[in-house]
Amino acid sequence: MSLLKVLILAIVQGLAELLPVSSSAHVVVAEKLLGLDPSSPEMTLVLVMLHTGTMFAVIFYFWSQWKRAYFSSGDAFRRFAIRAIWATVLTAVIGYPLQKIIAKLAFPNAPKAQIEDLFGRLDLVAYALFAVGLLILWAGMKEREAKAVATNAYDRSVARSGDNVTFAQAGWMGAVQGLSLPFRGFSRSGSTISTGLLTGANRERAERFSFALAVILTPAVVGRETLRLLKASHEAAAAGVSINLHASLVASLLGMVFSFFAGLAALRWLSSWLENGRWYLFGVYCLMASCAVFYLHHIGY
Repeated sequence: MSLLKVLILAIVQGLAELLPVSSSAHVVVAEKLLGLDPSSPEMTLVLVMLHTGTMFAVIFYFWSQWKRAYFSSGDAFRRFAIRAIWATVLTAVIGYPLQKIIAKLAFPNAPKAQIEDLFGRLDLVAYALFAVGLLILWAGMKEREAKAVATNAYDRSVARSGDNVTFAQAGWMGAVQGLSLPFRGFSRSGSTISTGLLTGANRERAERFSFALAVILTPAVVGRETLRLLKASHEAAAAGVSINLHASLVASLLGMVFSFFAGLAALRWLSSWLENGRWYLFGVYCLMASCAVFYLHHIGY
């Protein structure tokens, strides 16, 4: 893969990953338009490493907020750790079996089928974008129309959980994060932040906790995709075909660096839109993007 293609994918990933518009959907579409196979082990590793770049952008951007909210004292860290573990456990309990079930239903006669085999299906991406667009639109409109109610909910939760989301809010966000794992297009950040808003969390806390969950989740996903690429490489070698692991890793690392800087720009934009009550507009965008992806699928991509 050329450096130009890596740069394009990194910019798309970095800008879209930290906005609630599904970076995966945008990267899959970009890969299709560039003539790449989104379901191949090499490309899924590149995508995961792009996620890693934006994970470092998240850590850089949110560190001062996390330090104040989660690491200011032993009690604050304990409250955060309990909620983060609870949310992550729910993500795993829901997300992993769901991936297996969907792969089996989609490929009933292929015992080695994986959820990644569906990542190139633009029709599925479009459906997922449409679903998350409705969720974001619902959360954004509810927030705008019921500010007084949201403020009261925030005040009550402050007394219970300090700068954290509540235990129940963390659980709902973790569960929805699990639902987002199998579907390219169902934005992880869009769905989790919207779920936080719908359950009464303050915007800042929902955003902060959502991206903390992303940092916890990313290393496991990177490890999984690295193992998948190594396995594919061994199987290809046994069949007399070679996969250039070195080129894949170099492309992935370059993409990670590029996506880091694009991610920082996206985070500043996201925070400003959250603060100005424009969350619902991301939902409108996802609905429009869904229509565009459906069209690309219709014309043969």
